[in-house]
Amino acid sequence: MTDKEINMDVQGQHNTIHWFRKGLRFHDNPSLLHALRTSRHVYPVFVLDLDFMKDFKIHCGDNQWRFVVQCLRDLDHRLRMYGLRLFVVRGNAEVFFKEHFQKWNITQLTHDIETEHYHRFRDAAVRKIAEDAGVEVVNYVAHTLYNVDKIIEYNGGTAPLTYRKFQKVLRDFGKPPQASETATEEHFANCSIPPEALRDEKYNMVTLEELGIRCENPTKFVGGETEGLRRVEKHLQNQGWITQFEKPKTEPTSLLPSTTGLSPYFSFGCLSVRHFYHRLDTIYAKAKDHSLPPVSLQGQLLWREFFYVAAAQTPNFVVMAGNPICLQIPWYENREHLRRWRKGETGFPWIDAIMAQLHKEGWIHHLARHAVACFLTRGDLWISWEEGQKVFEELLLDADYSVNAGNWMWLSGSAFYHQYTRIFCPVRFGKRTDPDGTFIRAYLPVLKDFPAQYIYEPWKAPLKVQEAAGCIVGRDYSFPMVDHEIVSQQNLELMREIREQQRQITLLTLEGREDGSSTSTDGGGRKRKRPIHPEGEDEIVKVVVTTAL
Repeated sequence: MTDKEINMDVQGQHNTIHWFRKGLRFHDNPSLLHALRTSRHVYPVFVLDLDFMKDFKIHCGDNQWRFVVQCLRDLDHRLRMYGLRLFVVRGNAEVFFKEHFQKWNITQLTHDIETEHYHRFRDAAVRKIAEDAGVEVVNYVAHTLYNVDKIIEYNGGTAPLTYRKFQKVLRDFGKPPQASETATEEHFANCSIPPEALRDEKYNMVTLEELGIRCENPTKFVGGETEGLRRVEKHLQNQGWITQFEKPKTEPTSLLPSTTGLSPYFSFGCLSVRHFYHRLDTIYAKAKDHSLPPVSLQGQLLWREFFYVAAAQTPNFVVMAGNPICLQIPWYENREHLRRWRKGETGFPWIDAIMAQLHKEGWIHHLARHAVACFLTRGDLWISWEEGQKVFEELLLDADYSVNAGNWMWLSGSAFYHQYTRIFCPVRFGKRTDPDGTFIRAYLPVLKDFPAQYIYEPWKAPLKVQEAAGCIVGRDYSFPMVDHEIVSQQNLELMREIREQQRQITLLTLEGREDGSSTSTDGGGRKRKRPIHPEGEDEIVKVVVTTAL
């Protein structure tokens, strides 16, 4: 529907609160457009409920908070250009709405649709408050490509749990809906905020100081729709790169993101996935050939959607216990090993450099995520994927409830991924793309003067070499915390036994053998001898999940 099609007698009848959550943008925001088209007064609101986050164990680190505040500032700035402002509410959403539906004489509440269970509980409570107050609630799908509930309904009430099955369902659905138009000056022309509310300082912008955060790390990712759209346009100018993009062939050791670097903007809704999907579609249509899902850029958006659908329907998706698709694995509980992994003190420079980058920048390449996740879980330390998930949720800018949990189950071999004999070597994997150790030198300056021969295994360097590099292993840098060759073999045998015992669970997320994938067992049944450590490039590039765009 365009503005010209709107009956002007209808426009301007409501006093509306538009509740910003993840859709922190003007483009492809249909619920915001509805508010602007049907309202006389529009109150844009963002609720910051720290108690809600604590109750549902939602972790948010310093880099994330900085990114969020930047997103909110950008949004507030754009709203003020059209005579509105962002009301940043501290506290409980239900209490706020119950009070302000009456205080602001609200007749309509608009917001986008969330898929996380805890947000759905809150939304149901707010809807009940709205109904009791006679407030109409209008919401739209905007954070995902499709309506995930309709996909589940179409699939017989269950989520398709393999990518192949998921693609089959989407073929029946067709391409995702087009992005809605961008809210412009014309849309805001007939909307206002009463002067007394516009001046209300109670709901001024939140600051990092208020949150008790000092984030001094330099940032490669500035939050907000303005920056997100700038990055999109920059990437879309390079149409050759777009059409030939294959996710597994990007470099995990690049000092600048070798992928798009857009995933934080999708995660917080500064960018619309539908907008990006259809912009890619336009470029693909003009190309003689282009990469295809699952490794193409569109394929990465579909991986994101796949995990959103799976999480929306699977009980206890973010934990092992009570999760019907997840192997029930007796992981070790070793707080010291977990601490050293989190802090980047494992004694393996490639792993430690990745964790240092994560702490510093809030983003790491998807293959780097594979490496540290495998090391923590099935590869070396045999520690639960839930612990790694918590760390990523706190430290990654693009941490996403559904994608984060899905990837950790995948990378730990707990669900979705069945080529479990492929264990990432914490030495050889990084060396393959960065033999000189440039990445390690950048993020582990203590090792910067080691010769390339020893940069991945400094403990093997003669003492004279260590002294010349100004770093003595065991004093200035840790010895390896485990013997990778030994523990990886032990863990492989453990995983094989568990999969044999829980074969029915593995079958839930196992692609049919007709897909030609080279799994090491039929869901954990018949054993097949495979090398523990992949040596060929083709062994690596088949691992395509982790939507760190």
